Amino acid sequence: MENQIFELQYALDTFYFLVCGALVMWMAAGFAMLEAGLVRSKNTTEILTKNISLYAVACTMYMVCGYSIMYGGGDLTLFLSGIVGDGVTGAEEPATYAPSADFYFQVVFVATAMSIVSGAVAERMKLWAFLVFAVVMTGFIYPMEGAWTWGGEAVFGMYTLGDLGFSDFAGSGIVHMAGAAAALAGVMLLGARKGKYGKNGQINAIPGANLPLATLGTFVLWLGWFGFNGGSVLATATVESANAVAVVFMNTNAAAAGGLIAALVLARIMFGKADLTMALNGALAGLVAITAEPSTPTPALATLFGAIGGVLVVFSIVTLDKLKIDDPVGAISVHGVVGLLGLLLVPFTNDASSFSGQIIGALTIFVWAFGASFVAWFVLKQIMGLRVSEEEEYEGVDLSECGMEAYPEFSKTSA
Repeated sequence: MENQIFELQYALDTFYFLVCGALVMWMAAGFAMLEAGLVRSKNTTEILTKNISLYAVACTMYMVCGYSIMYGGGDLTLFLSGIVGDGVTGAEEPATYAPSADFYFQVVFVATAMSIVSGAVAERMKLWAFLVFAVVMTGFIYPMEGAWTWGGEAVFGMYTLGDLGFSDFAGSGIVHMAGAAAALAGVMLLGARKGKYGKNGQINAIPGANLPLATLGTFVLWLGWFGFNGGSVLATATVESANAVAVVFMNTNAAAAGGLIAALVLARIMFGKADLTMALNGALAGLVAITAEPSTPTPALATLFGAIGGVLVVFSIVTLDKLKIDDPVGAISVHGVVGLLGLLLVPFTNDASSFSGQIIGALTIFVWAFGASFVAWFVLKQIMGLRVSEEEEYEGVDLSECGMEAYPEFSKTSA
């Protein structure tokens, strides 16, 4: 009887893991639609190519070496010897879900981190330079910091972040801030889009081509986030775990709503209009803010945390523009600045964490992700170049990088 109960729990937890992984995979579509909507029409095909290609690269590189680095201490045979199997027989302490399901759930998180980079460097980066960086990011940079955090390994053999009081439930820092740090390094070496900044500190708005698509992308991400945070409970087949999943879903939704409302209201106060793009980023900021700890706040606190994220992202986007850091979709603000906020909010509701541990963990993640990414971007810049030519940027990278247009019936070249 006990064995039958265990097998049922095993099946239910594995199924739940896989469904949540599929929801997180669907976030790749959300990023693609969001970014395609916020770039100009002449750059749509290239941004879509980047998003679907980076997903494939992430899956392959994490299989080849990323998972082994993150959870196997660098044992590159781990994929063949440690993941494949039923997780029930032949083990002293059987897993509560299929090991292959764990790999699948982890790999979609890697793709999420890389998706953050694509929007920040949009409209002026060479496609193949981006994809080569994706190989390094998903195969080495992300798995290394993942090993120090979720993997429980000591940072450069010195200290473990968990012992210092660091906690990141679903990845505000480990996934989102790491992706934003990599994006920031790339943007600094890449430079701003032509015409974005004028003389005397003038900032020129470059509107996206398809706000309905951007809104759809945000809804897709909002939906996928239930798998992102909910799946991180890692189980659902007991009363305790099922209740935990329900709380995480509830708080995730509440934070997104709070973030959108706060950003929308602040944009109305600052700009005199209801800015849709700020509202969309506000919802995403709320989601990032709650990702570090969605299981312990009350719904009211989750809404408040999301609202703080929504306010912060508006100020961050405006500030980065003043600093001439050109991020077409606001990814660095949403995932980086608010990712840090999410980490710092954890100790307010989770006694197992500490502010010092969160700060040390955040610094470790940022310094590693930014530093390693800066080196990778710099090497790529010297070898193959990061940026398309000024003429190619003017005509749109769809033609120069992909040889096709997203909307050929409406383009000047077709006419």
